[in-house]
Amino acid sequence: MDIIDKARLFEERKWNKLTTNDRIVASREVKALILEINELYKQTQDSTLMELMKRLTVLKKKLEKRLKGRPEI
Repeated sequence: MDIIDKARLFEERKWNKLTTNDRIVASREVKALILEINELYKQTQDSTLMELMKRLTVLKKKLEKRLKGRPEI
């Protein structure tokens, strides 16, 4: 399975009722996917890869926002 298929499967996952450990693992996994896609993008300059990285980054930000919790005032 190539990196693009892995990324698409990651996007299609269910994101409700995850434990903290699941969120940490998913955050690390998506970070690795983004870095691998970025290396491929540097070689090909394919705009679809950039769009895929943007969508994955949105998911990553949501996961990390949930991990960090609400800021104290």
